[in-house]
Amino acid sequence: MKMLKTSSVGLLLSLLISAGCTESTSTQLNELSDSKKDGAVDTGAQTAHHQYGKQAHAYPYSEGDDIPALAYIEHNEVYNPESVIPPQCYTKTEGVNNPCYACHQSYDAVEKRPNQMGDGTLQGNYEFSDVGMTNSWKNLFIDRTSLIASIDDATIKKYVEQDNYTASLDSEVMPDYMRIKHLSAAEKAFDNSGFAKDGSGWVSYNYKPFPSTFWPTNGSTGDAMIRLPEAFQSLNGKYNKAVYTLNLSLVEMALKELDTLRISPVNEIALNLDVNKDGKLSEGVTEIARATHYVGDAKAIPLAHMLYPEGTEFLHTVRYIGVDDSGNIYNAPRMKEVRYMKKHRFRSRESLASAYYAEAKDKHFEKLPQTRYLGEKGIDNGFGWTINGYIEDDKGELRAQHDQELAFCNGCHKTVGSTFDQTFSFARKVPGEEGWGYINLRNIEDVPNINEEKGEFLTYMERVGGGDEFRQNGEMLAKWFDEKGMVKAEDVVRATSVYDIITPSPERALALNKAYLTIVKEQSYLFGRDATLTEASNVLSTVDVDQPPLKPEHRFTWDMRLNWQKETPRAIAEKR
Repeated sequence: MKMLKTSSVGLLLSLLISAGCTESTSTQLNELSDSKKDGAVDTGAQTAHHQYGKQAHAYPYSEGDDIPALAYIEHNEVYNPESVIPPQCYTKTEGVNNPCYACHQSYDAVEKRPNQMGDGTLQGNYEFSDVGMTNSWKNLFIDRTSLIASIDDATIKKYVEQDNYTASLDSEVMPDYMRIKHLSAAEKAFDNSGFAKDGSGWVSYNYKPFPSTFWPTNGSTGDAMIRLPEAFQSLNGKYNKAVYTLNLSLVEMALKELDTLRISPVNEIALNLDVNKDGKLSEGVTEIARATHYVGDAKAIPLAHMLYPEGTEFLHTVRYIGVDDSGNIYNAPRMKEVRYMKKHRFRSRESLASAYYAEAKDKHFEKLPQTRYLGEKGIDNGFGWTINGYIEDDKGELRAQHDQELAFCNGCHKTVGSTFDQTFSFARKVPGEEGWGYINLRNIEDVPNINEEKGEFLTYMERVGGGDEFRQNGEMLAKWFDEKGMVKAEDVVRATSVYDIITPSPERALALNKAYLTIVKEQSYLFGRDATLTEASNVLSTVDVDQPPLKPEHRFTWDMRLNWQKETPRAIAEKR
């Protein structure tokens, strides 16, 4: 596959010729010469992943012109072969600032984790291929302040309040397996225990957002839902909510290594099942004990250490930042992306070991990452998961992501050392009964991670030296850091919830929404999806081999799971 460089007109002409663009297309070239200056091209009704390669257009470029992202897609040209390297991996550490630890971890073999990536050495080391040494996420280096100046507050507020998800259901764009009725409004979509009211089997859960890309102050709000196969929802062939709840709890226990978990009251007599393992059957049992197998019609399926059962599905929406009339931040109805994962194949720890070995072998021999494309179904991450996603077109309607846009997903959901079965949010769920329900940041305190003492978000800011990986969120720096660049720990500890720590002011929220909208209009997702306001100054555009690595004392062993039982730092401070 050829690689197109934006500065090379010769290669561009080669691209156009290889795509079948000859003199006979001169009329088409002239018609497209007035295309949008912001880089957007007419997508029309082309929504399938593979259609751009079949319906290529020609572009009248001249020396020095920027090539729009969709041009690469239309001509089936790979823009960034290393799109699995997220933008955050190009952050300058200056030898002391470490945002890397949240993703890159190596764990003791005695734990026998299925995740055997062991990439802790990537903390502060730029171990990239030759191609990866150049930062292709050029949207990071655009100052969008002038681009958003013409978008007034009323316009952006109206835009983010529009429900483009329901519109995608009405237009039959969204696949059946990614549908939840009224998903744009949580109170209409889910009951108090998180179960979807439409009977789809999706269940929402409250979880602590991963630091710090998913903090609202850094650009987006979001949520997550899980769904288990029908056998896990049924007893004797009929849907049974109690059985489904128990199996969801058992999945949580398997992933988090828990022996017991609080649940909503269960009638053991009706189920003929000793849920709490006390040797008798009782009504109103509120605790489940770890079991060897799932229950109900899934009773033949054993629990697997830190792994989901085959058929597990996740739905995750990435949304604009809603701002109500009182200045409160909430999940806006308008969605930037709808992301989906399904565990299409169960792989044991031993089977996964071979996949990790193959990945390491390819990297050793300097092979570029490979992504298996499945057409309209999305991509295969090589570890048993299918990944799919929908994203806004230039008119704000949701469309299927294209192959190159989806390849970006493998950067986090394939081979990252800190993940649990290639996922993030479920391991961070509020435990037990209290964690079932739509995400609510006001109900979550800054509890520490396992084996940590301080609150997770406080610890993160201390280790990173900022409120985001790029250390350019000025509002977070002004709010939580002193003039010497040190975290005001006591102020962070006094925060009543993570909402108070990681949500932006209404002014910043509106600006971030506007900045992302300019990316939507450009359709420049291949160049980066981060809603940055100004040009990134703490990010490398090119990695110098002599770049100093992170000092050993600034590298950390970290587990993304949280110590919910530990007394919170705020409670301790209040006692003093």
